[in-house]
Amino acid sequence: MGKSLDEIRIMLIQIRERVDVARQEQTCFVEHCGVRHDQIDAINVAHEPTPCAERVSEADVVMIGGAGAFSVTHDHSFHEPLANMVRRICQEGTPLFGVCWGHQFLAKILGGTVVHDDSLGEVGTNPVRLTPAGASDPLFDGLPEEFLAHMGHHDYVQALPDGATELAVSTVCPNQAFRLNGAPIYGTQFHVELSAVRLMERLRIYQHIYVPDKEELDLLEQAPKDTPETDGVLRRFLEMYVVDGN
Repeated sequence: MGKSLDEIRIMLIQIRERVDVARQEQTCFVEHCGVRHDQIDAINVAHEPTPCAERVSEADVVMIGGAGAFSVTHDHSFHEPLANMVRRICQEGTPLFGVCWGHQFLAKILGGTVVHDDSLGEVGTNPVRLTPAGASDPLFDGLPEEFLAHMGHHDYVQALPDGATELAVSTVCPNQAFRLNGAPIYGTQFHVELSAVRLMERLRIYQHIYVPDKEELDLLEQAPKDTPETDGVLRRFLEMYVVDGN
């Protein structure tokens, strides 16, 4: 029997240099998971490179967020300790969800390929299309074939690891979402933890990386787009794989 939503403990792995950005990201996950702040235990590997195994083992579910200035295509001091932890989680079958950088990192350390390509970068709110496997996956079941999602990336998963299935694509990038076959382990390139307001907060912080043209940033801010289809993905993930204990 699974726990109730207000009883579960979420381990959030963060990769954020700035404390204020880490706090903003925590709030985003709270809002889209439908939980309280005290249900999230956050480890920021940018400042604590080796995650505490005991804290991770106490969590019912692990989530890995975005990274802003960090790229999966570069090695950092936290890569190997985090990779070892994530591989262990996958072996144990603990529910795991990676978003943006977390999605890329999960794919890479399991044997996939992540590349940097500015020409395939996506910033703002863009359409995503489910693959046939995505349309039949329980997490995305009931969503329209095409929907809007918030994005901000220049790296992308070029090839999935063995044993993973592509669930969604965009016009320019493959592998917008994937699942490790037979396991409660997912990744999304798009930001299922962001609302339109939170997206703009994040883009203003990382404007020098993602939207250096101020006029372009102003245009994005003047015409925010909601993403109702993706807003409930994280909570649904928790209800399916943690609360129900499936």
